[in-house]
Amino acid sequence: MRTTFAKTFSVFFVAFVSPLLSFEVCAQPLTPQLPTPPPMRFVARDDRSQLTITRDAKARIKLTIELAEVRLVRMEALTSQKEFEKASEALGAYLGLIEDAMRFIGGMPREKNSTRDLYRRLDIALRAQIPRLAVMRRDTPSDYAIHLKTAEEFARTARTDALESFYGHTVLREDPEKKADANKATPQDKQRP
Repeated sequence: MRTTFAKTFSVFFVAFVSPLLSFEVCAQPLTPQLPTPPPMRFVARDDRSQLTITRDAKARIKLTIELAEVRLVRMEALTSQKEFEKASEALGAYLGLIEDAMRFIGGMPREKNSTRDLYRRLDIALRAQIPRLAVMRRDTPSDYAIHLKTAEEFARTARTDALESFYGHTVLREDPEKKADANKATPQDKQRP
């Protein structure tokens, strides 16, 4: 009799109580996961002091590119070690340096050849760094890869601005709104005769 009672009790427990327990666990609301915040663009104090000490514009841009390269190498190392939070911090420092270089060159007269040379130096550096950002993006989880994609776009925009310094007087750009309007087809255009 004891064995039948134990068997009956275990069947009852498995049949009725265990589904209720699992339902309780599943019914708990999931906490929403917030997306990772974008990296803060900044230039570290040590870097800023090195940049302000440098008086020559060519030396300053060269130093900025070297410091950005150091940040990029650090990001690659941290990404390969799967330390994405620290890599995001290094990305912010990298973006801050590139933004500082663009602001510095942007304050100089565009007509001078020396300014064009500085833009060209920055363009060459960014041309080599953009594919490295893309490789890191592929090895990064989507939460952090969004920020690397933004960094790629920022670097491409900076490179475009650098190239425009060479051709700014001779090339007329089309207004993006007009281009978007021209690409839209009206329903009358889609009808075939």
